[in-house]
Amino acid sequence: MTRIFKKLLADRGLDESFLRPKYEDLFDPFLMLGMAKAVERIEKACDRGEKIIIYGDYDADGVTASTVCKSALDYFGCEQVEIMLPNRFTDGYGLNEPAIPEIQRRGAGLVITVDCGSGSGEVIAKLKELNIDTIVTDHHEIPKIPEKVVAVVNPKRRGEKYGVNMAGVGVAFTLARALNMRKNGGKCDGQEKWLLDMVALGTVCDSMVLREENRIMVYYGMMVMGKTRRKGLQELAKKAKCHLEKMNSHAIGFQLGPRINAAGRMKTAEVALDLMLTDSRAEAIAKAEELDELNQERRKAQDEAVKEVDGSFGDEPVIVAKGKWHEGIVGIVAGRLSEIYKRPAFALTALEKGVLKGSGRSFGDFSLAEALQNCPEGMLLSGGGHAGACGLSIPADKFNDFKSVMVSYYNSLNLKDQEKYLRSQSDVVLDELGELTEELYDEICLLEPFGLGNEEPIFEFSGRVSAHRILKEKHLSLTLSDGEHEMRLMSFYAPEDQMTVRAGDRVRVQFTLSKNEWGGNVRIEGMIISLEVIEKI
Repeated sequence: MTRIFKKLLADRGLDESFLRPKYEDLFDPFLMLGMAKAVERIEKACDRGEKIIIYGDYDADGVTASTVCKSALDYFGCEQVEIMLPNRFTDGYGLNEPAIPEIQRRGAGLVITVDCGSGSGEVIAKLKELNIDTIVTDHHEIPKIPEKVVAVVNPKRRGEKYGVNMAGVGVAFTLARALNMRKNGGKCDGQEKWLLDMVALGTVCDSMVLREENRIMVYYGMMVMGKTRRKGLQELAKKAKCHLEKMNSHAIGFQLGPRINAAGRMKTAEVALDLMLTDSRAEAIAKAEELDELNQERRKAQDEAVKEVDGSFGDEPVIVAKGKWHEGIVGIVAGRLSEIYKRPAFALTALEKGVLKGSGRSFGDFSLAEALQNCPEGMLLSGGGHAGACGLSIPADKFNDFKSVMVSYYNSLNLKDQEKYLRSQSDVVLDELGELTEELYDEICLLEPFGLGNEEPIFEFSGRVSAHRILKEKHLSLTLSDGEHEMRLMSFYAPEDQMTVRAGDRVRVQFTLSKNEWGGNVRIEGMIISLEVIEKI
């Protein structure tokens, strides 16, 4: 084991059990509150031949959770199972009243929510009045346990000892394991493992902390991806130029995830759902192509929206921008503005009837949820969220007032040096480059999957640029030297300030390791995270 890898393990408090997790270490699913009641009600529904509606969400977590839940119910023996996904533009998030007539029309006797439902007590009560029971499986905060619900299966429940903040798809998989155990006399028969490809996909895309059970599920989920039977996932990977047998969290988060999410953002999430469920190769090819086109459309709309914002924000500590943008991209636009200008940001798009609808993104000590609560009565038509992300709608004529309230509230907090929350923290500061070997790279790969709570190691080095190239007018290639060793570093779509670097400059660079295999040769390289010139030639 290399010196650097030993240091990484020690600094993170990791051991062999983390590097090679065991599937058998997953907790007993029946330890989760509400699980026994949920399984008992599902069993009754199957025995009675009731129609079961799985009600999901329109993002990658919701799509994968719906897929897992349906597969589990099919395997359990339920013969009438259908999925309903809300439309972002007409239904909004979660189990809402507009869904009730359709659920009733379909003849449901039981509704199982996945990745939503924790705040839908009133809707659950109205469904009960129609003799339709509801089981909630979710991972969001629970305002209050609905009185008329059959069971709430959610790690966020008060008194829950299961102890893992998993994604909606992780909760759905825990239900799948419980159903498998009930079917097979108290022990899983292993068939549930084929669902782990969806669990890995949804968990990484929903930015869950990759420790404990989440790490186990994603670790084995990536193995299952390499053997997946899903024609849709196979074709999507081809479109995204990913190799399922070499899957990692970066490919999931930046290649597969955006394509799945593009369905719900630009059209309807059912496109992604159909892709995951289809047994037809022809349909899989067609749906993967459609998702790829929707993702290109999303990217184009996003880039145009960001360019449209003129950047004349001055010293305003909070960005509040508006335009006539596609409703499905406002969250991404807010995130990009926050990233570019290093401030909390809101992006609002004009809808009909004089309404602005949008999203906010923040970091550090400025909580968007608290900021919205500071709005005077009548300013918000709707709004809510978390510290780092929110959704809202306001009357169009209240735009300037809303902007003033946000700026005033931010100033009232007297926050200092918030940009520190955006700075990457180096795991290893190097004196020379010789220790960055293929052996070290292979050891670091043992830490995969990377993500929140298990970030990819970041290296820092200060030295001379011995060579540089600009590729296709947008990518930067640097060669760093410590006087004895050299190493190539890449920055794709490099920002303008990085493009000014020249050979001979002394720089401080943060980077992650990558492996370049070409023509039978292997070379360890770096992917630039940040670059600072400390001495110009």
